[in-house]
Formats: sequence, structure tokens, C-alpha cells
Amino acid sequence: MSGEVVRTPHGEHFETERLWERHRRHGSVDISDLAELPEDLLEQLSAGAIARSRPERWAFLDTETTGLAGGAGTYAFLIGVGSIETAGFRLRQFFMRDYGEEASLLGRLAEYLARFDVLITYNGKSYDQPLLETRFRMARRQGAPEHPFDRMQHLDLLFGARRLWKLRLESCRLVDLENQVLGVERQGDLPGEMIPYCYFEFLRTQEAFRVVPIFHHNAIDILSLACLTAIVPFAFRSPEDAPLRHGADLIGLGRWLGQGGRWEEALSLFRRAVDMGLPDHLLFRALWDIAAAEKRLGREEAALAAAAELAGSRNPYRVRALEEMAKHYEHRERDYARALETTRRALALEDTSALRRREERLRARIDGPRPRRLPL
Repeated sequence: MSGEVVRTPHGEHFETERLWERHRRHGSVDISDLAELPEDLLEQLSAGAIARSRPERWAFLDTETTGLAGGAGTYAFLIGVGSIETAGFRLRQFFMRDYGEEASLLGRLAEYLARFDVLITYNGKSYDQPLLETRFRMARRQGAPEHPFDRMQHLDLLFGARRLWKLRLESCRLVDLENQVLGVERQGDLPGEMIPYCYFEFLRTQEAFRVVPIFHHNAIDILSLACLTAIVPFAFRSPEDAPLRHGADLIGLGRWLGQGGRWEEALSLFRRAVDMGLPDHLLFRALWDIAAAEKRLGREEAALAAAAELAGSRNPYRVRALEEMAKHYEHRERDYARALETTRRALALEDTSALRRREERLRARIDGPRPRRLPL
């Protein structure tokens, strides 16, 4: 493993650099495609926080640490930063060979990140960035600079990936998406839980071969993160053109659109998902989502038809569909007898206090005194 010892005003540490040339591929993604990503790619996924930014101003960051618990006793001993450039994808890794090299490493990291405007991580908002901010504060007594993250926009790709794939995949860990989405199968990779042990062994023996697998693990994590950035934000940027081949992924994207009030687009995705074919548990959820979207759009008859389809067969949403139908008959059509009959169908399946109250109210409406007719 090539690299160099870097000397700074705060001491020294080790750095290494690697380039994946633009003619290479990582699974289903061409490295050359990364430089062609549009400047507005991250706008929708970041809720407008990153309106426009050139890909060469994005820093893909991942850390390897002495433990997952966090806190003042956890060190980030290896920090990798990937970047997109015309020549390909470049990775710079900062490594401390002992705890005393932390201030030097962090100083160089802050200097290196100065060239970027956007930080892209995977679970970095919950883990990597808070940990590094803690390490910068701890290293201030050794002269390390302030952390650079306040001036950078941060996109954590984990949240978008979960929205897309949590209904289809058992796990949304980066290594699982790398395999299931990019089609990359790691060979001989070091398990994440072994990384602290291997580093402690290096500290004890100073045998460099012990940390070579950690550098490789970190490198592939960052390369996969960059390649997934070429996939995930595109779905949120242009949902109708998203190259998603599974109905479950369309449902996840549709729910995100619905949360943003984009119900027409969400409804289109839900219907596409149903047309693509879904297992029963997702099919029933998609039909429920369709009914909810139609209702949000004010199309009461279409919402009623979707609810009636759910109410006609055994499924987890049957009672809720019957309850929605009862509400429609009571409040929209003023057909209290039909609303009562629908409520009783729901009660036969699930006896709840809310349904009982609805039944009592409807029965009172039907059985109550009729208005007296005035004499002529």
C-alpha cells in the first residue's frame, strides 16, 4: 500500500491516495458517469437545501473508528474522502498511526475539505459528523482547527435509500445496497465488527499489514456511496422517469411524494406499482395508499371505489376500508342506513370502541324523532 507520512504544524500522520479511472466500472455504474451528474441532482432529496452544486464540489466521507458507541473515548482513526473529477473518482485517506497523531490528521482533513461545498455520507448525520465534531473539539487543546462542517451542506444518503428500498430489502446497510442495487459482490472483505480489533492489533504490533484490509473496506464503502449517489437522488429528482424495476420501490417513492403534498405524482407511482405486480402484503398497502391519495385529491368516488376493493377481501386494511366507506356514506351521501350497515360489517371483523361509537351515533340518527310537519 503506497502512501506518505505527512508532517504538519500539529505533528504527523499517514495519508494515501487512490484513483479509479473514468473508464472503469463499479457494479452497474460507470465511473465516467459521475462527472456528468447534473448540478441540481441533490435539490429534491435535500428538500431544497442543496439547490445547485457541481459534482466536483461534493465530498464523499466515511470513517473507521475504535468503536460504535460514540462519546469522547471513540476515535476516528481512518477518514476517507472521495471526490469526483475529470480523470475519475479520487480517494484520499487520512490515518493516525497512534492517538497522538489525531490533531495532525484533523488539521489536514479540515484543509482538504475546504475545496468542497457538499458533504455526502451514509448515516453520517447520526454518526460520522457528530463523532468528528467531538474529535475536533477534543483536539483543540493540541492546536487543531475548528471543524469545517458548519459551512458545508450535508446530504445523508441513508434516508433516501430507506425510502426507496426498505419495503423490498431486509436490510438497507450500505454493503447490502452495494450488492442488491449495484450488483457488487465483495471478496474477502473485513467485517465491520472486526475493524476496531484489527486497529488495536496494529497499535500493539505496529505491523502495517493488519490495517490494509481496513483501508480497502473504507475505500469500497466510499466508492459505493458515490455510485449510489448516481442512482438514489435521480429517483427523487424525476419520479416519473425513475428507472425503478420493482413495485415496492415505487411505493416508497410515492409515499415520499405524498408527504410533500405531491399527491398526483404519488398516485401515478402507486398505480404503476400495482400494474408491475406486487406480493399480497404490498398490494393491499398500495391499494390503501391509492384510496388515501384519491381522497386527498378530492376525488371521493374514486377513493370509495378503492376502499370498496379492499373491503371485499381478507386483508390487513379491510376494517379501515370499511370505516372509510362508512364515513363517506354518513357525511357525503347522508345515507345513514348504508353507513350503519357498513359499520356493522367492520364490527364483525374487529370490535373497537371507535366503531361502537359510530354504530351508536348512526343508530340514533336513524331511530331518532322525525321532524314534525307544520299544519297547513
